[in-house]
Amino acid sequence: MKTVLVTGASAGFGQAIARLLVEKGDRVIGTARRKDRLEALANELGDQFYPLEMDVTDFAGVDKALASLPESFSTIDVLVNNAGLALGLEKAHEADIKDWMTMIETNTMGLVYITRQILPAMVERQSGQVINIGSTAGNYPYMGGNVYGATKAFVKQFSLNLRADLAGTKVRVTNVEPGLCGGTEFSNIRFKGDDSRATQTYEGTNSIQPEDIANTILWLIEQPEHVNVNRIELMPTSQSFGGLTVTREE
Repeated sequence: MKTVLVTGASAGFGQAIARLLVEKGDRVIGTARRKDRLEALANELGDQFYPLEMDVTDFAGVDKALASLPESFSTIDVLVNNAGLALGLEKAHEADIKDWMTMIETNTMGLVYITRQILPAMVERQSGQVINIGSTAGNYPYMGGNVYGATKAFVKQFSLNLRADLAGTKVRVTNVEPGLCGGTEFSNIRFKGDDSRATQTYEGTNSIQPEDIANTILWLIEQPEHVNVNRIELMPTSQSFGGLTVTREE
């Protein structure tokens, strides 16, 4: 049995990951800002799930929340950095700068801070695993992906650099890079409540689902300790790579 801390556990990937890991016998600390959703998940999953209200962008709050963990949940074997978001799909010169700052604060600064707070204990024990949820947006540019893609490219490089720093410590690091994923609030948040536009994003695509990501996380955790998967990129079969854009003058 391992103790796994999953950020962003109130919906989407995080919720699916928490459900599957508890089902398989692990203890899960689920963090999120929405306390009511965490409590509902705790009622569903029972004593193996510990709801921890936390905003990863509030560093003092992160420290306070981690310090409040009961002894039975205090040794974190696996950190799943899942909390993150995209806001807007406008071109860079039309985007809302506040949206950019929110993505940077959540996707990079929040992820970096909680990792730094948990990592020393893993190194001291010579055991642990950090799994970051990146994105194919960090690998391939697309119109409107500007800062969101940049934050996920940061997560990719941060993960690789962690691997370099942690050589010899037996602490494993993986960046999971999903492509088009439905069944979450991702696009509803990106389009700021425009549910119709969010639904159109996935129409006819047979997109990856939260359970697919949860299965991937479980597989990573179950690998023997001498195996580190550096990066794993997933797309639905219906998604692939586009050609390079060429603008022609008329």
